[in-house]
Amino acid sequence: MRTAIIDLGTNTFHLLVADHDEHQISIIHREYVATRMGQGGINHGVITAEAITRAADAMRRFRIQIDQLHVQHVHAFGTSALRNASNSAEVCAQLLSVSGIKVDVVEGNKEASLIYEGIRRGVKMDLSPALMMDIGGGSVEFIIGNSEAIHWKTSIEVGGQRLMEKFFREDPLPETDYQRLRSYLNEVLTPVFEALHTYQPEVLIGSAGSFDTLSEIHCIRHQLPYDGTAGETPLSLATVQACHEFFINNNRAQRLAVPGMLEMRVDMIVMATSLIQLLLDRHPFQSIRVSTYSLKEGALSLAAAGRLQ
Repeated sequence: MRTAIIDLGTNTFHLLVADHDEHQISIIHREYVATRMGQGGINHGVITAEAITRAADAMRRFRIQIDQLHVQHVHAFGTSALRNASNSAEVCAQLLSVSGIKVDVVEGNKEASLIYEGIRRGVKMDLSPALMMDIGGGSVEFIIGNSEAIHWKTSIEVGGQRLMEKFFREDPLPETDYQRLRSYLNEVLTPVFEALHTYQPEVLIGSAGSFDTLSEIHCIRHQLPYDGTAGETPLSLATVQACHEFFINNNRAQRLAVPGMLEMRVDMIVMATSLIQLLLDRHPFQSIRVSTYSLKEGALSLAAAGRLQ
């Protein structure tokens, strides 16, 4: 069976194509397009006309690739930007019109479950609880669980694009704005802090996105091999903390000059490391791990097992 999974993220659209049966998954194609679908409208509950155009262009491109690869089944998932936009139905209709692909706009808890399935496939976990975290452009999913089950999960609308448009008005980020950001996050992440107190995970597992970039920076700094196709890549708490200090105190050009930095993440990573650092300040994590797998790999894993709803 050949299946395509499309993740219509707030900032980036991802296409994953794989052959699979009940015993094995073989990935044959990966691709992404930085659509910036949430830009300019995410905090107003709307997807702008310019963003719709970029999204439609990406879906046309994916449709061509899907047809060339003779894919049998396509599953497309819309996340935070689409589920919170007042014009979500119209956007999905337009994407269907240009690509023939129906988008399933998923609720935050389902998104968290798919992310968990991806992380569980990418990272070898045990029975001790871990906090899993996926920082999107619109929302951040938090999951506490182990290799066998989810104990707790939530999705909170504090993604990088939302935080940038709310707090990141000068570059570098002024101390007063940084403290406003911290105060805001301390308030809205209260359910996460309560869950951390209840379950006491010692490991933070970051999923893809900004965590991939931090891992690549870490590997370059420490002369370690980096394989973005592996399920797990290296990262340390010390690297996260050092990167965060640098990112909040230096401007875009200086951040972009960091070996391993991607231009598409150079601004949002300031918000991402601010989120991570706050969690490290509030809870005594002993280590941090990175899963290169996320929602799309989780959906693929369920599809291969015949369990994708």
